[in-house]
Amino acid sequence: MAELGIGLIGTGFMGKTHALAWRGARAVMGGDLPEARLELLCDTPRDKADTMARQFGFARATDDWRALVRDPRVDVVSITTPNGLHHEMACAALKAGKHVWCEKPMALTLAEAEEMAEVARAAGTMTMVGYNYIRNPAFRHAQKLIAEGRIGRVVHVRGWVDEDYQADPDLPWTWRARLAEAGLGALGDLGCHLVSLMVGLCGPIQSLVADAQIIHETRPLPDGTGRGAIENEDTATALLRFASGAHGSLSTSRSAWGRKNKLDWEVHGTKGMICFAQERMNELQIYLNEGPKAEQGFRTVLSSPDHPPFGAFVPAPGHQLGFGDLKTIEAAELMAAIRDGVQAYPSMQDALGFERVIHAIADSARRDCARITL
Repeated sequence: MAELGIGLIGTGFMGKTHALAWRGARAVMGGDLPEARLELLCDTPRDKADTMARQFGFARATDDWRALVRDPRVDVVSITTPNGLHHEMACAALKAGKHVWCEKPMALTLAEAEEMAEVARAAGTMTMVGYNYIRNPAFRHAQKLIAEGRIGRVVHVRGWVDEDYQADPDLPWTWRARLAEAGLGALGDLGCHLVSLMVGLCGPIQSLVADAQIIHETRPLPDGTGRGAIENEDTATALLRFASGAHGSLSTSRSAWGRKNKLDWEVHGTKGMICFAQERMNELQIYLNEGPKAEQGFRTVLSSPDHPPFGAFVPAPGHQLGFGDLKTIEAAELMAAIRDGVQAYPSMQDALGFERVIHAIADSARRDCARITL
């Protein structure tokens, strides 16, 4: 396969990261990948689509996403729209025989996510859902250490993902506050990322109990005509039991003053532990119960070419990878999956598992912290 025609729907922050990732994947990750041909971009209104197509380097533009998913020169559809549009767009693209790269969360409801996964299975094309943090070479090294038994049997994992983009009560109401447009709140925006990481470290989540909270019940409407209701959670907390026997805790907030991207986790084992902080995403803190007691302590391990695919970007430790680089890795792995005919991770079927967890957390909270078995 010499090339793939790329269709991009949406040109906001995530649309830009997809465009840059498609442009850079082959150059960074190797010439055996197909060439990404930036074929068709969709946004509204049409003049915005034309402007962004020129900026991103796409050959053509449209304001009709249905025309994009039907276009014979488009092989892969990138979906970076608001959450409420993912389901219809992804299903249409899959039924048209396209490969699909869809941002998280998959959909507004669990039923919609289940339908997307089933349509993807029936279509037989390659899918990927945008869980970029699991691409981090530091995270993958932590997975390797755990698999090798370096920290012993995993017994507990803790995770936090806090930001402050909804901390100010005077910020105007947006679509993110509506169940019909955003679905879940902090869980859909942030908590699902933490679920993907915790599952990657400890395996499937078996059951949970959870609670959630709306901190600001209303926000001022943008046009100044009154206040709009907040319909989804600002914070959520869960206690987890994993199929492996490990226990865990998860906490997420979009209203945590001062927190910009506090996506942190720590894994405790019977022989040591591993800690990570996303704001220092090129480091791991590792404690191993080895050697003389007087010399034991946490070690800081910097990402390096010894942690693939770090070396595809830079040749030495201390030269940092960033958010966009993780999206480039993501695009490259989808391209390789299409080339090889082997499903990438996480496919829509895989990501459905993450969706089940975040919806179970919301369900437990609605049911006064009831235990939910997955």
